Amino acid sequence: MRHLGSKGSWCRVEALVPRVQCWLQVALTEFLPGFNYKYMSEIIYPRSPRETMSGWVYLPRFVDKIRLHLAGKLPPDYQHNFTKGFDGSWLQAAGVTAEQMIEVVKNSVTDGQVADWVAKNIKKSDAEKTAFRDFVLKRGTEGGEITERLNMRKKESGLEHRNDITTFVDYIDADEKRI
Repeated sequence: MRHLGSKGSWCRVEALVPRVQCWLQVALTEFLPGFNYKYMSEIIYPRSPRETMSGWVYLPRFVDKIRLHLAGKLPPDYQHNFTKGFDGSWLQAAGVTAEQMIEVVKNSVTDGQVADWVAKNIKKSDAEKTAFRDFVLKRGTEGGEITERLNMRKKESGLEHRNDITTFVDYIDADEKRI
């Protein structure tokens, strides 16, 4: 056992991740009076849909979702739309199957390996990538049923007062506490 902290906080340190987690718990409880780390969210959110990889918007988020799925940690709220919605739209635009992409991520350790595979195997023009980017980043502004669905999601999440949320990407970022 190794002593960390000045108020008798003891942590068993066996590897880097537990060490960092232990240090964070000690630091938060000692330096923020009344803070209880046990109430911290255990949800691991995927990256923002705005992020890009290999010229593709949304791809880093999809890679994160696949990694979480493979680890058995994809939150229940994300299970229903896994490989559907924006995931499915990316698969269609890229011309690959969900099974192919899951296998690529499963056999990679880093995002760089995924990006290398995408660069080698997905041959889409910059115009096609731009069209997909515009589709994703503007989704929800079309009016009609799509905009109604966005407004319904905002209301369900208690975000109906947020006039800055005008697209599904805005909604995702707000719902996952990025904006």
